Amino acid sequence: MKIYLAGKLHTEHEKNLLQNVDSLCVKLGHTTFLPHRDVGIAQSAQDAQRIFEGDITHGFKDVQLVIAVLDGFHVGAGTAWELGYAYAKGIPILGLKTDESPEDGFEYLSSILIASMPIVRSMQELEAEINKH
Repeated sequence: MKIYLAGKLHTEHEKNLLQNVDSLCVKLGHTTFLPHRDVGIAQSAQDAQRIFEGDITHGFKDVQLVIAVLDGFHVGAGTAWELGYAYAKGIPILGLKTDESPEDGFEYLSSILIASMPIVRSMQELEAEINKH
């Protein structure tokens, strides 16, 4: 199964958590699309079209599951867009929020994100959810 991994990339912690999710998926026998690894990071607005085409036009091709890291005080515009796009296309989505419960982070996550996907709190819970797919 091809899994698209979404999440913020502003800190080393955010990048490491995405890498850990990637490693889990690969360990379970899945292929992954990790945007910053597979397409790169935009350095300026001039990179926008390249990033969009790489991440969305090509990255979402044949995706069967999207996993989003939701840690922090906001989800991030790109992550929110990717989740909405996956939802609209009927691709199952999972959230991972390790820093607090979805209830405690309600004002940061929004009811729309909380209602649109299962949100797990640990890598062990994530593994169980992945295995359901």
